[in-house]
Amino acid sequence: MSIGDGVIVTDEFGKITRVNPQALRILGHKEDELLGQWFPQKIIAVNPQDKAIPLIDRPMAKAYLTGKSISEKSYYRVADGRVIPVHISVSPILLNNRPQGAIEIFRDITTEEGIDRMKSEFISLASHQLRTPLSSIKTYSHMLVDGYMGDLTSAQKKSLKTIIFASNRMNELISTLLNITRIESGAIAVSVKMLDTKRLTDEVLTELSLHASDKKITLSLRCTGKGSTRLKTDGLILKEIITNLLSNAIKYTPEGGNVSAKINARPNDIMITVTDTGWGIPKHDHDQIFSKFFRAPNVSKLETTGTGLGLYLVKGLLEELGGNIWFTSKEGEGSDFHFTLPRNYTGPKTDEYDPKVNKL
Repeated sequence: MSIGDGVIVTDEFGKITRVNPQALRILGHKEDELLGQWFPQKIIAVNPQDKAIPLIDRPMAKAYLTGKSISEKSYYRVADGRVIPVHISVSPILLNNRPQGAIEIFRDITTEEGIDRMKSEFISLASHQLRTPLSSIKTYSHMLVDGYMGDLTSAQKKSLKTIIFASNRMNELISTLLNITRIESGAIAVSVKMLDTKRLTDEVLTELSLHASDKKITLSLRCTGKGSTRLKTDGLILKEIITNLLSNAIKYTPEGGNVSAKINARPNDIMITVTDTGWGIPKHDHDQIFSKFFRAPNVSKLETTGTGLGLYLVKGLLEELGGNIWFTSKEGEGSDFHFTLPRNYTGPKTDEYDPKVNKL
């Protein structure tokens, strides 16, 4: 705990019993305004749009209900009406496995958020600026390869194809960075319409078939469930999600392996599973797999071209579509990535708590 952290202690009924000076300074309250008061009523948690967060979704309630420590980012409306971002960690006080109270430690992360915003804005600006020269490189490289400027030797064509491949990789990276900055700044625009997930997945498999055949990897798709494979969501975002998961599976599967997609049409949602027979994820790395820039050590040695951004992006995009993602994996045997999307889009998923937390 840092000297700058606020600390609030509650009893088994959620009433505040202790509060440190730093918590009072951050919240703008006096001690006698908080002691003996019901925590959710005096400490107002809101979302970025300044709408109150339901009690059941707050870290304090989750800690009481699960008996486990909960850590997440939130926003507090302080005494003068301002809304500030905070990082919260709540630990339940247990006696015979029953909660007798809780300790919340929190800190104001306004400065950190400002720095992150500046970094995101810089990445977005730099990415946009990189696209213009990259477009020229790709255009003229294709013209040279296609013979518009005279015949080339086989060695020259080979070199130009390497340039085209590298520029395509750069373009993919720029697109990923731009999508991430849009997610983190809340600027993702969701355009919802009815679409067929089977047709969309088929399109992605077709686009990736050449890459798979180069590695002699077998691609397949099957549908289960009795319902329709149609749902109401954003087709471009969903295609980005499926493409990332399938291209990841191909990238991290050795030659001669198998990659499959399964669509399970259920009454209220559709679950899509991407399965591979690849290198798998070590168990001790499971809790970091959706972190930004994280790559498991076993694959970073074998495949050096990854950025560690793909799964971070997938999780962020799925939350925008109101979906969930989790996985099972065993090192040396492969992975199964599952995600669900509601039949009808109702807005982004704001509750970061998931009962399948061990799978995330």
